[in-house]
Amino acid sequence: MDSSPKKGVPQLFNLLFISKVEEVLNDWKLIGNSLGKPLEKGIFTSGAWEEKSDEISFADFKFSVTHHYLVQDSADKEGKDEVLEDVIPQSMQDLLCMNNDFPPRAHCLVRWYGLREFVVIAPAANHDAVLSESKCNLLLSSVSIALGNTGCQVPLFVQIHHKWRRMYVGECQGHGVRTDFEMVHLRKVPNQYTHLSGLLDIFKSKIGCPLTPLPPVSIAIRFTYVLQDWQQYFWPQQPPDIDALVGGEVGGLEFGKLPFGACEDPISELHLATTWPHLTEGIIVDNDVYSDLDPIQAPHWSVRVRKADNPQCLLGDFVTEFFKICRRKESTDEILGRSTFEEEGREIADITHALSKLTEPAPVPIHKLSVSNMVHTAKKKIRKHRGVEESPLNNDVLNTILLFLFPDAASEKPLDGSSSTDSNNPLSESEEYNLYNQFKSAPSDSLTYKLALCLCMINFYHGGLKGVAHLWQEFVLEMRFRWENNFLIPGLTSGPPDLRCCLLHQKLQMLNCCIERKKARDEGRKTNTSEIYPGDTGKAGDQLGPDNLKDMDKEKGEVGKSWDSWSDSEEEFFECLSDTEELKGNGQESGKKGGPKEVASLKPEGRLHQHGKLTLLHNGEPLYIPVTQEPAPMTEDLLEEQSEVLAKLGTSAEGAHLRARMQSACLLSDMESFKAANPGCFLEDFVRWYSPRDYIEEEVVDEKGNMVLKGELSARMKIPSNMWVEAWETAKPIPARRQRRLFDDTREAEKVLHYLAVQKPADLARHLLPCVIHAAVLKVKEEENLENISSVKKIIKQIITHSSKVLHFPNPEDKKLEEIIHQITNVEAIIARARSLKAKFGTEKCEQEEEKEDLERFVSCLLEQPEVLVVGAGRGHAGKIIHKLFVNAQRAAAVAPPEEELKRMGSPEERRHNSVSDFPPPAGRELILRTTVPRPAPYSRALPQRMYSVLTKEDFRLAGAFSSDTTFF
Repeated sequence: MDSSPKKGVPQLFNLLFISKVEEVLNDWKLIGNSLGKPLEKGIFTSGAWEEKSDEISFADFKFSVTHHYLVQDSADKEGKDEVLEDVIPQSMQDLLCMNNDFPPRAHCLVRWYGLREFVVIAPAANHDAVLSESKCNLLLSSVSIALGNTGCQVPLFVQIHHKWRRMYVGECQGHGVRTDFEMVHLRKVPNQYTHLSGLLDIFKSKIGCPLTPLPPVSIAIRFTYVLQDWQQYFWPQQPPDIDALVGGEVGGLEFGKLPFGACEDPISELHLATTWPHLTEGIIVDNDVYSDLDPIQAPHWSVRVRKADNPQCLLGDFVTEFFKICRRKESTDEILGRSTFEEEGREIADITHALSKLTEPAPVPIHKLSVSNMVHTAKKKIRKHRGVEESPLNNDVLNTILLFLFPDAASEKPLDGSSSTDSNNPLSESEEYNLYNQFKSAPSDSLTYKLALCLCMINFYHGGLKGVAHLWQEFVLEMRFRWENNFLIPGLTSGPPDLRCCLLHQKLQMLNCCIERKKARDEGRKTNTSEIYPGDTGKAGDQLGPDNLKDMDKEKGEVGKSWDSWSDSEEEFFECLSDTEELKGNGQESGKKGGPKEVASLKPEGRLHQHGKLTLLHNGEPLYIPVTQEPAPMTEDLLEEQSEVLAKLGTSAEGAHLRARMQSACLLSDMESFKAANPGCFLEDFVRWYSPRDYIEEEVVDEKGNMVLKGELSARMKIPSNMWVEAWETAKPIPARRQRRLFDDTREAEKVLHYLAVQKPADLARHLLPCVIHAAVLKVKEEENLENISSVKKIIKQIITHSSKVLHFPNPEDKKLEEIIHQITNVEAIIARARSLKAKFGTEKCEQEEEKEDLERFVSCLLEQPEVLVVGAGRGHAGKIIHKLFVNAQRAAAVAPPEEELKRMGSPEERRHNSVSDFPPPAGRELILRTTVPRPAPYSRALPQRMYSVLTKEDFRLAGAFSSDTTFF
C-alpha cells in the first residue's frame, strides 16, 4: 500500500471535512426523523421560511453550510428525538405531496422537489465553483458518509458548477432507504423532450422499475404565457406641458400643486399560468404531433404581473430633484453672478448700515403705495444689474408665482392685515392639516408651504438652481419692502412664532410680528392727536404705544403729548432713557416699598380696566389691571441662544443673580406698569393680581371676636432678597408706553431680513424639505383615497411615523431623508400600477356591481400578492378579459410580422393557423411526474419517485429525486 504523503493529505482533509459537517448537523440537532403534519395548500408561499448558516473548509477551500426550513408549530416537532424505524423520512413523503406544486415564491429546491427542510453546502465566495467531476464525487461521498454517521434524515445538497446555473446534487438517507437528487441543465433542448411523452420515457427509464405493468404516473403540468404587447391600451399619464404652466393649469398641474403618476406604464408584462394539477398517464395526449393541452380548458388559471424596473414617477422625481439642492455649496450670488443687492440691498451685509438706511426720511407718502406698486419696484431694482433676457425666470412665470404667493399684490387697496390670518380655515382641525406638527413643516395654507412648492416646481421646470436663486432673491426683496412699508405678510397666522413649524416659517412669523408692532405704532402716531392716555383709557392700543420713542418732554414735566410731538420721523429709533433718569421731572419717584404718602396723589396712568372687586390693601382704592407690554416673541434659534447664554453663567452666586435679572425683564416691566396704574400699591397688591397662589388668605378672629380674612405672602415670597422683592424695589411707576421696549421690532426685523438674505439655496432647501415631504405625503394620501388600496394605507402610516421621527431632529441625516423620499416614490408607483391594471381590466366599464367588485378585488390582489388565482379560470369574468387581452395582442402581432418570423412560420397554411391562435407559444413549460415503485428489486419497498422538468426559450432543466431500498443492497 502506498503510504506517500501525497495520497494521505487529501484523505486527512476529507476526514476533517466530514467531521466538520457532522459537527454542524449535531449542533443544529438535525438528527433522527421527525414527522410534521401534512403540508397545507399554499403554505410554501404564505408560511415563514428561516435559515441559519455556518462555514467549514476543505483544505483551503471555504464552504458555507445553510439550513433552510419552513417554520412549523412546536407541536409538530415533539417527536424530533424519537427514532421511527419503519417510517420513511419526511422529505421522501413530501416528494409526493401535490398541495404546493409550482409555488409562486420559494427557493428553487423547494419548487423542484417540494421540500420543507434541507441543507445546502456551497462555495462561500460567489466566484468560487466546484467544476471537476472528481471533486463533485468526493464532496457527494463525504456528504453520504456524514449523513450515515449522524443519522440525519434531512436532505443534504452540494452546489456544483457556477452559481448562476443553480446546479445541485444531493442525498437523503433513512433507515434502509435512500433518495438521490440528480439534475440535468442544458442550453439547447433535444426535440424529444419538448413534450410530455418524451419526458415520460426519460422518467420510466431512469426509475428502471422491474414490475410489469408499471404503476400509473401522476402528472402536474403548468404552461406560462407572457403578454408584453399593451398596444391596445395606451398609458394615460402624460408629462405636464411645461410651456403652458404660466397660464395656470395644464395637464392637472398648477403652481401650488404637485404632479403625480408614472410617465411610462408601470406594468411591463402579464404572466398567465395555466395549470393541470392532477392528470394521469393515458388520459391526456401531448407529443410532437398533437396536444390536448389547450390553455382555455385548463382547470386552474393564475396570474402575476411584472413591474417595470424603476418607472419614472413625477412626484418622486420632483422631491428627489429638490433634495439634490441640499448638497449644493454655491451661494445665491455665485449662482446668479453679480449681486442683485449692490445698491438697494448693500445694507444686508451689515446691519448697522441697514439701521442708518432705515432712519432716512421716507421720500414718498407710504399710504399712497399699493402692494402691486411695491412688487413692481422690487423687480426693477434687480433688473438694473441684470437684463430681463438674462434672468433665469421670465416675467410671466415670475408674475404668476408672485401673485400666487402674494395674492394681495393684485389689489390696489392697502392691506389692513385681515388677509394675513387664516384662523377661519375649516381644514385647520383636520388630521391632514395638522401633519405639520409632526413633520415640523408649515400649515398647508401658509406662505412657507406655498413657497416650498413653487421652488420645487421652479427647480424642476424653470431654470433649476438658477431659477430657485432668482425666486428667492425676489422673495427677500418682497419681505424688505413689506417691512419698510408696513404691509403685513399674507399666509401667516398672527401671533408669536409657532415653534412646531420649521425655522424659516418662524422667521417669517417673527417678521410679521415686527411689521404689526411698527404698523400699529406708526398709525397711532399719525392718527391720534389727542392727549395720550388721559386718565384711564381701556384701549388695547396702550400695548402698542410709542414704546420705542424718546421722551422729548422730560424736563417740561408734561405727562402726555400728541403722538406727532413724541417723535419725529428722524428720531424714530431713539430708545427711552435709563431707569435712573426716567421721569425725574415728573416727581414720580416712589419709595422702595411703593406707597409713601406723596405717591398717593400722583395721577394713575396706563390702566386697562378694574380688577373685579379687589381693592388695594392699604388705601382701599380699586385695584386696576395695567396695560402691559407683550413678551418678546422668539424663534427656536433665539431661544437656543438664550438658553446657552444662561447656561454659561454657571452656578456661582453672581451668575445665578445675573441669570435671575435676565429672566425677570418681563416681570419688572409688569411691576412698573402696575405701579403706574395703582399709585400707593404694595408688593402684596401686585402678587394678588399677578400670582394669586403666592398670596395666602385665612380666616382669623380679630380683637373684637369677629371672623376676618387675613392675608400674607407665601413662604417663597418672604425669602430675603428674592427676585420679586428686588424687582419691586427697583421698579418705578412707568406706564408701558414709556418703558424701554421688551421687544425691539426694528432690530429683530433687520436680523430676520439679514438671515433670509444670506441663505444659500442649499440652506433654503434644507429648511423647506419638511414642507415638500409634507406636501408629497398629502398628495399620495389624496391619490390613494381615489383608489382605496389597503396596503398603501399602511405604508403611508409608516411613512408618516418615520418622517415624524426623522424631521424633528435639527439636521436629519441625508440617508434617512432619502429613505423617506424612496418610500413616497414606492407608494406613487403602487398607485400608478393600480391605475394601469384598472384601465387594462376595465373596472370602470363593468355594468354589474358584483362583477366590478370582483374585478377590483382581483386587481388589488395582483398588486399585493406574488400570484393570484383566477376564479373560474378561462370562463370567469377576469379570465375572459385576460383571454381577450391575449387575442388582441396576437392579432396586432399578426398584422405585420417581421421577416424572420414569416420564415419561421413556414407554409402559408401554418401562418394562417398561427395567426388565429389565441395564445402565443408558452414561454415556460413545467411538468412534475410522480409515482411510487419498488427499487431496485421487485421485492423492495415501494418508495416515492419524482421528476421535475422546466423548458423555457433558453433553458432546459430536469431535477429528479429517485428513491431506493438499501436494506439488501
